[in-house]
Amino acid sequence: MEAGLVTESLETAESPTPVTTGTLYGVGMGPGDPDYLTLKALRVLERAPVLVHFCKRGRRGNARTIADAVVRDPAREMALAYPYTTELHPEDPAYVAALAGFYDDAAGRLADHLGAGRDVAILSEGDPFFYGSFMHLWRRLKDRFPVEVVPGVTGMSGCWTRAATPITWGDDVLTVLPATLSAAVLAERLRGTDAAVVMKLGRHLPKVRAVLREAGLLERAVYVERGTMADERVVPLAEKADDEAPYFSMVLVPGQGRRP
Repeated sequence: MEAGLVTESLETAESPTPVTTGTLYGVGMGPGDPDYLTLKALRVLERAPVLVHFCKRGRRGNARTIADAVVRDPAREMALAYPYTTELHPEDPAYVAALAGFYDDAAGRLADHLGAGRDVAILSEGDPFFYGSFMHLWRRLKDRFPVEVVPGVTGMSGCWTRAATPITWGDDVLTVLPATLSAAVLAERLRGTDAAVVMKLGRHLPKVRAVLREAGLLERAVYVERGTMADERVVPLAEKADDEAPYFSMVLVPGQGRRP
């Protein structure tokens, strides 16, 4: 009996103590207007002890600006400033190396909080799994910590809604294109689709305009700048006189499919 008691005592002493870690949240902040935040996003923003947002050095990120309506506790905030934004081409080896190091370092900082049991919410423009910087941290942390993604209204959905432009009809096929693609690739993709959204315009607007004109789609195209935000602008692309476009702009090419 005594031996049994000793064995039981040793087994109890050697039982591992459960380790509680924080949860990593990817919070979709929607396209700009805070009224498009979901109830779930609001709940996470209100309770998470660490709120993370990406930004350009010396500026506030758009996701953080959206959160102004909810977040009023600077002590919870962590800004992650990109080493580069438009200074180098995304395929430049220096750009790739700097961004990889940036995300590695950021993941390490977040892991410290998560390992200490603190939930971390990453504020993401639009939807976290749609061209989101969140995905790079998710990939580095998802096998080590619990993760929950809160979907958000995408920028393109906000833009076609504000432009009063139904994007697909009947059996229309929609293609989402980054404007950073070459003119030849953009033209090829546009030939194989019924409707299109061209994102990440910026300095690529002249190229996109030329490709759409060549494809005979210019008259259907709608330019939307900062959709759902205070300084929103919506105009037919053919009527836009200049080639200036901020990062938060896109071109919509609505489909013309089956309509009863």
